[in-house]
Amino acid sequence: MIQKPIPPPPPGAPIEQITLKVALEERYLSYALSTIMGRALPDVRDGLKPVHRRILHAMRELGLEANAPYTKCAQVVGEVMGKYHPHGDQAIYDALVRLAQTFSVRYPLVDGQGNFGNIDGDNAAAMRYTESRMTEIAGALLEGLDEDTVNFAPTYDGKRQEPAVLPAAFPSLLANGSSGIAVGMATNVPPHNLDELCAAALHLIKHPNATVEKLVELVPGPDFPTGGVLVEPRETILEAYRTGRGGFRLRAKWEKEETARGGWQIVITEIPYQVVKGRLYERIAELIGEKKLPLVGDVRDESAEEVRLVIEPKTRVVDPVVMMESLFRLTELEIRFGLNMNVLSGGQIPNVLGLRDVLKQWLEHRVEVLIRRTEHRLRKIEHRLEVLDGYLIAFLNLDEVIRIIRFEEEPKQKLMSAFKLTEVQAEAILNLRLRSLSKLEEMEIKAEHDRLSKEKRELNALLASEDLQWEKISGEIRDVREKYSKKTVLGRRRTVLAEAPTIEFDLEQAMVEKEPVTVILSDKGWIRAMKGHMEDTSKLDFKQGDELKHVIHAHTTDKLVLFATNGKFFTLEVSQLPGGRGHGEPVRLMIDMEENTDFVEVFIHEPGRKLLVASTAGHGFVVPEDEVLASTRKGKQVLNVDAPDEAKVCVPVPPGADHVATMGENRKMLVFQLDEVNEMARGKGVMLQKIKDGVLIDVRPFVRKEGLTWLDAAGRTFTLEWRELGDWVGQRSQAGRIAPKGFPRSNKFGPAF
Repeated sequence: MIQKPIPPPPPGAPIEQITLKVALEERYLSYALSTIMGRALPDVRDGLKPVHRRILHAMRELGLEANAPYTKCAQVVGEVMGKYHPHGDQAIYDALVRLAQTFSVRYPLVDGQGNFGNIDGDNAAAMRYTESRMTEIAGALLEGLDEDTVNFAPTYDGKRQEPAVLPAAFPSLLANGSSGIAVGMATNVPPHNLDELCAAALHLIKHPNATVEKLVELVPGPDFPTGGVLVEPRETILEAYRTGRGGFRLRAKWEKEETARGGWQIVITEIPYQVVKGRLYERIAELIGEKKLPLVGDVRDESAEEVRLVIEPKTRVVDPVVMMESLFRLTELEIRFGLNMNVLSGGQIPNVLGLRDVLKQWLEHRVEVLIRRTEHRLRKIEHRLEVLDGYLIAFLNLDEVIRIIRFEEEPKQKLMSAFKLTEVQAEAILNLRLRSLSKLEEMEIKAEHDRLSKEKRELNALLASEDLQWEKISGEIRDVREKYSKKTVLGRRRTVLAEAPTIEFDLEQAMVEKEPVTVILSDKGWIRAMKGHMEDTSKLDFKQGDELKHVIHAHTTDKLVLFATNGKFFTLEVSQLPGGRGHGEPVRLMIDMEENTDFVEVFIHEPGRKLLVASTAGHGFVVPEDEVLASTRKGKQVLNVDAPDEAKVCVPVPPGADHVATMGENRKMLVFQLDEVNEMARGKGVMLQKIKDGVLIDVRPFVRKEGLTWLDAAGRTFTLEWRELGDWVGQRSQAGRIAPKGFPRSNKFGPAF
């Protein structure tokens, strides 16, 4: 169809001049407001967008209560589209389907029968095949709609009226959440547990100035319909609920399942909210094929009615926690669900609200609903009392009333003038059926009159007292809470709150199979790793002129730490060391080590341990072992030494150690408190012992109550108790005294590691 051009205005007609910018702004603003208020943003009072509100109202008009028979969804969609919602049928049906999906809505408002889609991402069947009715909890949103509790507005064609908002007996916005994109703004509210929301609302009624911190104790976080594990820190959750903006880290729920022959597999039973399981499965399989998940061997989907996604490790030695952390980083097994509580206040004003404000505005809505419902009931009671007064007059003058009705030409006016009746009373008497006269007894009329009068007094008292109003609302909230408590199937909390493990890992390192090895380091710096833990090293073969310097029992997953005379630490992966065949390889090919330096100590890294390092000049300090690990071939400078001094000592500090014994080349020993030695990450350190003749030879931290221990040349252990060490106890940087009798001539306490 070809559109005809708009004819020009007739000559002399007034023409209004308007700039294009102003015209565009006016029209775009009009479009934006219609989108914000009429489509995308939910109302804070009932938590619904117009399409959802119209679907529920239409289903109620069709009589599709929770106990009614199911009706074709096509009929519901047609009713909504024809009378209330001027949009396409598919958009309406999609909204209806989502309200029925148990994996999309925390508390479904539509009870669907037929294929309504699944968590794999399959779409629902066509509306002509599916049937629906409202759920019981949807009835709570509509409760009191016929009692003038909310305003009604004309529909799009002006032929009917539709509710501008629903009474909403529970905080639906937070219970079911909402999401939408408007013009220049968006909203994203996660679902929550109704039991917890009711508890928070009751607390807010009792304590109007309650803090967000207290409310978050009652509502610790979202409760998603698909479960999962919420791993967001409490501080972040608190800030999100305070400002209305933030996000939540949500992970899949998994468990380790043992299999035959000592194997195991991971079974995922709950996936994050709004993640399509079919696409998630395909993505994991794709990453396995691309070798981006080296710890994962295979993935299978064994789901039936419940989610069961099976993930097999590459090898049984893989750490399940590390494997799952790699999956969380690369797949939608972990998501971040954003919080943006941008909603309509009063159905008119879009703004971002915090948790406290959302609950407060819902409670204010419930107060308005209660007042309007009470006033509506009062009007009904007053009308009935007026009628009863007329009935009582008619009963007392029954013969005269009958005569007037039978013989007078205008009985209504005659009754009103004869008995001083109102028009309502006269009309009620005229509408009485003859069969009702037998039941029209004075006692019954008075009993009903007294009952209604009492109710009227109670309702007037309710309207006059805020305390009674809040008491009434609290009772209604308690009823909802009891009906959907955590003890019920629908009300139980599904999303678990936990802390994510704080582990750092290297995927390549995690693939290393843990096996025992013996690290051999020769005097000339050749290194190799022999399988197993060797006890007899006498048969080891070395190059001519070389001999054994260090032998260390380790595992392939360990890190080897080397401390050199220049004060540098070097780190090697045990799994990367050359095998036991031959004489190994020179360490200098693996690290950038200066020619004039040698190794002071070689040991296996133990996370969390502390070391005491010292130079020949007698300076030293305590350093956390995690700080000495080197990430490059160049090593990490820790102990600063000036030539001709060298790094001399590296010993572990045992747990609970409180004293240190130092030994000089002059055979003088000094014992002092460990607190006198600084803890540093790098530096020269403090003077441990002043040695006039020679250099510092050895240092040994120890626990006072356990005494000081050393090994003699024959390998025997000697221990001096604290009461025997009095002659050597002093303060740091003193010269000390000659070593105890029997101390080794090497001036060393023995092996430190």
